[in-house]
Amino acid sequence: MSSRPTIAFAKFAAPAKGAVFVLLGEDGETGEVAAAADPAGVLRRAAPAAGFSGKLGGIVEVLAPEGVACDRLVGVGTGKTAALDEYAWLRLGGAIAASLRKATEATVVLDAPGLSIGPAQAADLAAGLVLRSYRFDKYKKARKDDDSAEEAKKPAKVTIQCADPAKARKAFAEAAAVADGVFLARDLVNEPANVLGPVEFAERARELEALGVKVEILAEKEMRKLGMGLLLGVAQGSPRGARLAVMRWTGGRTGDKPIAFVGKGVTFDTGGNSIKSAAGMEDMKGDMGGAAAVTGLMHALAARKAKVNVVGVIGLVENAVDGHAQRPGDIVTSMSGQTVEVMNTDAEGRLVLADALWYCNERFGPKFMVNLATLTGAVMVALGAYHAGLFSNDDELAGQLVEAGLSTQERVWRLPMGPDYDKLIDSKNADMKNVGGRQGGAITAAQFLKRFVKETPWAHLDIAGTAIAAPATEINQSWASGFGVRLLDRLVRDHYER
Repeated sequence: MSSRPTIAFAKFAAPAKGAVFVLLGEDGETGEVAAAADPAGVLRRAAPAAGFSGKLGGIVEVLAPEGVACDRLVGVGTGKTAALDEYAWLRLGGAIAASLRKATEATVVLDAPGLSIGPAQAADLAAGLVLRSYRFDKYKKARKDDDSAEEAKKPAKVTIQCADPAKARKAFAEAAAVADGVFLARDLVNEPANVLGPVEFAERARELEALGVKVEILAEKEMRKLGMGLLLGVAQGSPRGARLAVMRWTGGRTGDKPIAFVGKGVTFDTGGNSIKSAAGMEDMKGDMGGAAAVTGLMHALAARKAKVNVVGVIGLVENAVDGHAQRPGDIVTSMSGQTVEVMNTDAEGRLVLADALWYCNERFGPKFMVNLATLTGAVMVALGAYHAGLFSNDDELAGQLVEAGLSTQERVWRLPMGPDYDKLIDSKNADMKNVGGRQGGAITAAQFLKRFVKETPWAHLDIAGTAIAAPATEINQSWASGFGVRLLDRLVRDHYER
């Protein structure tokens, strides 16, 4: 479902056939090695005429002059060299991927004046190339006479020339594992709900066993015995059975407590009896973005053999409407024994997460839990589509997530919690209600979840604005962004691997 380029690393040499990409500074100058690819200096002369300013990701392109082996020369702006952080290199890779077009062979010369380009930078650029290449087109049936469609299916072979190809290759192996996890998360979110229901999603999670992940699938019978009344209450209006998928990666020391990630997996959300409006309801196939991110993260960690013990738990349901569906005013009992008055059946994700969090905490006793969910429209009102909402009972964990977000540019913003908000979900008929009113809706949702984590360090990420229909970037043009995989991989890598 993507024209993923084949990436190779090589020492500096004369560029081969196809497109040749060189880095250009703000002054239009190239490095000494890159200049050899353009001996006549045509890019340098073309840049001013093309209005090329050297900004990060800017492109100037010329057909190769006679006597040069390649077909075309492409200059890629590096912007201010001091600002070239990890994400900037990903963006550069994305800009190159966008400029590949129909090229089946390309060379990237990683040489620029004033820049120290090591293996990490080469790997980041390659990862950006891969991430930008993603397309979800499996259901597009190309006409037999459509040559352009056939051509687009052919992945480009990209050779990245750099100072230390062996180390770059090793660094890229880990980056590629994370990219695979992002692709998996995007695929899951992009799949239509008639194809990917709770049972099918659980089977996709089971495929991680090929990477050494231990996967256990709980069906409704097992969940009923455990008392998961909240999760099963959401599922009762659908003929498609609920599932709880438990994924375990044991890459750390024996006996070490695991770290845990929990995802909301509502494979389609009608809103239940509190039904949503028709406009935009088709997007509710993406209401399992949290579960998709957890599954993609588990893929990434296992594929790169992360030295840590990790548990991933995803609650998978379809929130449908029929004569058996949950009603507003129903009172249901959670696995924790706490009772919930369901005031709005469209506030279903927190019900699914509550039982999943309690189960994860009770069974595995993790060091911490982070849950992800496309939970509320309110968080989008507060933060738009550029930050996920962060709520936590632990300052250290919250700080680590903010730091990881800044590194990966999967940014999070911490929002407040406290007793004033918590009392808004008190119910006169049960221990709590599942909504707290119009104001502070993202916060009262977090307060609801907090009642199911006890004293375990915990963070809730509301990714409603960032996981689906988020603004396109240099490394993602897909409706599903895969948000959370790179963020949480960085959290694990920086703080929890031995």
